[in-house]
Amino acid sequence: MQLLKVAAGVLNQIPLAWDHNKQNIIDAIAEAQRQNVSLLCLPELCITGYGCEDAFYSQNTIDQSIASLLDIVGYTADIAVAVGLPLRHNNRTYDVACLIANKRILGFAVKQYLANNGIHYETRWFQPWAPYVRDEVKIGEFTYPFGDVVFDLSGVRVGFEICEDAWIANRPGRILYERGVDLILNPSASHFAFMKSQTRERFVVDASRSFGVSYIYANMLGNEAGRVIYDGDAMVASNGELLVSGARLSYEDFVIVPAVVDVDLTRLSQVQNRGNIALAYPNLRVSERFDWPEVAPVIQKAELEAWERGGYLKEEEFARAVALGLFDYLRKSRSQGYVLSLSGGADSSAIAATVYLMIRMAVENIGIDGVKKKLSYIKAIQNCDTPEAMLGKLLTVMYQGTKNSSDDTYQSAKELADDIGATFLNIDIEGLVDTYRGLIEGQIGRELTWEIDDLTLQNIQARVRAPSIWMLANINNALLLTTSNRSEAAVGYATMDGDTSGSISPITGIDKHFLRGWLRWLETVGLNVKNAPEPTDRTSLATEDDVRPSELIKVKGLHRVNNLQPTAELRPADRKQTDEQDLMPFDVLNSIEDAGIRDKQAPVDVLKQIEVRYAGRYDREQLLSWVERFFRLWSRNQWKRERYAPSFHLDDHNLDPRSWCRFPILSGGFEKELAEMRDWANEQKPNGRKGNPARGKIGF
Repeated sequence: MQLLKVAAGVLNQIPLAWDHNKQNIIDAIAEAQRQNVSLLCLPELCITGYGCEDAFYSQNTIDQSIASLLDIVGYTADIAVAVGLPLRHNNRTYDVACLIANKRILGFAVKQYLANNGIHYETRWFQPWAPYVRDEVKIGEFTYPFGDVVFDLSGVRVGFEICEDAWIANRPGRILYERGVDLILNPSASHFAFMKSQTRERFVVDASRSFGVSYIYANMLGNEAGRVIYDGDAMVASNGELLVSGARLSYEDFVIVPAVVDVDLTRLSQVQNRGNIALAYPNLRVSERFDWPEVAPVIQKAELEAWERGGYLKEEEFARAVALGLFDYLRKSRSQGYVLSLSGGADSSAIAATVYLMIRMAVENIGIDGVKKKLSYIKAIQNCDTPEAMLGKLLTVMYQGTKNSSDDTYQSAKELADDIGATFLNIDIEGLVDTYRGLIEGQIGRELTWEIDDLTLQNIQARVRAPSIWMLANINNALLLTTSNRSEAAVGYATMDGDTSGSISPITGIDKHFLRGWLRWLETVGLNVKNAPEPTDRTSLATEDDVRPSELIKVKGLHRVNNLQPTAELRPADRKQTDEQDLMPFDVLNSIEDAGIRDKQAPVDVLKQIEVRYAGRYDREQLLSWVERFFRLWSRNQWKRERYAPSFHLDDHNLDPRSWCRFPILSGGFEKELAEMRDWANEQKPNGRKGNPARGKIGF
């Protein structure tokens, strides 16, 4: 048997942060060398960062990438390393992986299939490379192989699938199999989405089995550029077996996930499969001498972390992804903390809880000293000795009540803030509301009433909360958190320049129905932590002695909010306002949104679908009115979605028009389609009675 020690390395990079990214790569290489790794795969475009957007057009971006690459080469003694960067060739820009070995550049494998859906826009900047084509590129005084190449390192053949290459049916791995490769490296920048790691694992394991290879997958880590979170997935599979899998959503700068693979065993698999071989393409192979050191056998079996097998995967992933996203957003923006208008309701309470989890999870992962080091520019936390003490310095919340606010929501906000350690402030804004009301009444010559001016009187309360919370953010040099969820964004149930004010909107990618269940889970079940190696151990080959007993993080301060009916508290108490009364039940709203927006179905088809889903709970007239209300409000409020603060991308339900779901600001508003839906519904009535569905209105 011929054993090789290989590794996937994940990195937390920043677009265009040349020194930071280069040093992170160098440190990862040094750690791999310390662990006697012979071949290290690092993520896609790790030199520049993946999210450089139109900066990929700049020649300076290419020049700086090459300069960083040449510096990195000098740190690769006795190791082969794959690093990702953009390169320009024949006046086209390509997404490439450079293989370096023993301080020498061996060549550049080029990405063949570009991601161009959803948040990905790669065809805007990059050109795909054709299979079976090899060219040369000049870097400085030397010329290197460039294109569809296989690297032969003293008889061990190495090929590449770069991220999207592995997600398509006719993947390059098929051709690499024909060429008899031993190892396939996949440097990726694959964004986080719920349950997506399971899909990645399938194509990694299936490729290793189908192509008779060892497959090394390395993803990007953290909130790199603002909206997109990477989970740092890292895997090594061989002959259809997952050997190792790294911890996801880590707070480390980098993580090395090593494995020992048997080249002779995968070759035997290819011999037994007897597939076609591509002897006709010797020009696509790059040969180089490389000394593979002798490696002892290792017993390896990948296992999921406790939180990934506990039955609450979506809840755990949401908590961990948003928490990591907030942590990286804070430190990469060099802000001093977060500020939040805490109403005591579900949305603002969920955001406060995720900021708390941001610190708790960071401390669990890298220790309190590690958090202080990562946030070394925040002097206020350097003497803190608990996560709660840190949170008091990093999160300031303010309850802003009016005469329509209840004692229940005040107590809900206060108890949560006290439980997690946030700094709590309380002001009464009724005087501000009265001032604005009086000014306008004096100019228009009449009193504003709830019968005539309902939306006006609601929205002014939300809007006058913005200046004071912005003041607090400015005073603290902190980021203001916006509290709207995805369900509200879909129908515009938010006040522009009021509750939508902020620098970042952590929960606009998640629906209210899930959020309410998640809050109950966080109070009663909690995150599963401490079933992982100590923070100082970066390997995934930990022994049982390294593993600590499981522990749950719960937020007991959510008890009161979990027993409140969601309400904006903008109307007088005797009007008994609730969010679902203003809109519709949130589970119904989500079902309509899924069918109409994500699945692009016409209103009549949406109605047919939800009639089946909610049979026995709601009659057709009620469902028809909600479908009509949804589509009218969706069309009317696209301009609001265009103005929301940046939000985190969490799944394919996202409504962010700048990264996922585009819709015209001005449109026909589905008028014809809604009429067709009503006609269909009337035709289905046994007595032919015409319906007259209510038309809900939500103002600006």
